[in-house]
Amino acid sequence: MDSKKIAGKNAGAGAANSLLKEFFVDELKDIYYAEKQIAKTLPKMKKAATSDELKNAFESHLTMTEQQIERLEKVFELLGEKAKGKTCEAIEGIIKEGEGIISDTDSNTATRDVGLIFAAQKVEHYEIATYGGLAQLAETLGLTEAQQLLHTTLEEEKQTDLLLTGIAESHVNYEASEEKA
Repeated sequence: MDSKKIAGKNAGAGAANSLLKEFFVDELKDIYYAEKQIAKTLPKMKKAATSDELKNAFESHLTMTEQQIERLEKVFELLGEKAKGKTCEAIEGIIKEGEGIISDTDSNTATRDVGLIFAAQKVEHYEIATYGGLAQLAETLGLTEAQQLLHTTLEEEKQTDLLLTGIAESHVNYEASEEKA
């Protein structure tokens, strides 16, 4: 039997007051906190970046992150829950690592931009994993509208990851390779 038939057959199987729904809400709180922290961090990353293309990517991702926060608030509303975050240790660590990259690299260098792209992609990969899992859980719980909202964000995160890869591959990595130590 293919996975779509299984998913369709089981969709909504645990939508009531289940442990799975509690876990789902807890993970929503985690990513909600993470998105709020990312929104605070992106302006710092933009300021630290050298490449105009990277600065623009951080600026546009800030706008996107604000929209993603609104989408999460809508998911909480659909569940009859108050939108609130809980400390996300993973994002705290990734952000701290990103701050270390800024302090450990020279300003106005492509090498710093390489580090910023690394840090940003670590954030994106965390978000891709989280939103992928949440969208699947929403489907399992029969939360169709929530699933669609979460899937939209998942696709945006994937596109941001590809954009960052493109910036690195198009020029930043090559420019950094020519900088003298």
